[in-house]
Amino acid sequence: MTQPNWRSLAQTIEALCQTVGDRLLEEFGTLQATEKADGSLITAADRWADQTLRDRLQQLFPGQALLTEESHQTFGGADWTWVVDPLDGTTNFAQGIPLWGISLALLYQGLPVFGAIALPPLNRFYCGVCTTGTDLAPAAWAERNGQPLKLRQTPLGSNQLFSLCTRSAIVLQRRTDPFPCKIRMLGASTANFLTVLEGTTLGGLEATPKVWDIAAVWVLAQALGADWQSLSGQQFPLQAGQDYGTINWPTLLLARPDLTPAFGIWATLLS
Repeated sequence: MTQPNWRSLAQTIEALCQTVGDRLLEEFGTLQATEKADGSLITAADRWADQTLRDRLQQLFPGQALLTEESHQTFGGADWTWVVDPLDGTTNFAQGIPLWGISLALLYQGLPVFGAIALPPLNRFYCGVCTTGTDLAPAAWAERNGQPLKLRQTPLGSNQLFSLCTRSAIVLQRRTDPFPCKIRMLGASTANFLTVLEGTTLGGLEATPKVWDIAAVWVLAQALGADWQSLSGQQFPLQAGQDYGTINWPTLLLARPDLTPAFGIWATLLS
């Protein structure tokens, strides 16, 4: 496959996410969730969305490989691989909380170069491209509903916001001094990090995301120049033959590197 036309690809993936998202909205808040081996939840909608996205991607892009949360978890090393999270925020979805989404990323030689996230309940579609570090033609942009994303430049203060996941909230018990700003918990990894990338929060901390939770938002973060810190040494590109189903990628995402002194010490408490 030659280098994609990124704008055309974005339109194709947006249409696919719209189709899947419309069906998910019909079942939103109506399905019983069950617990997987890793403690996360799954519904029949997760399975349907995973199968539908895999089938459609293989039709649209024959010959490209897949790496998905619910089925194919080993990276085969193909030049082009789609990373699929069919429903990020399953707990929210099952409980009727309108903050969940679909996340798709395209890897080139193991490195995410295109990312797309749809949040159907909010009618938001995020997409971006970053080809830095590859032999592809230079490209870097990140948008929400066709408008450029912008990181927050506001100085740190007690009324600024930061996003924690439920598991990373343990850091609040491990220090006696107050957290540097107000905290929000959204219940979906991609939504947490998107608040940073659209300028709502100064940073976000996720304790146990998997590669399908972060591959798409990683592209947008690189395109915007956000400060992405992997806290356990996990890095892109992915390694051929590796099973990523049990590998966590604890991550600190900051709008700017100068915020590290304020938040980095809290992130280290996850180890």
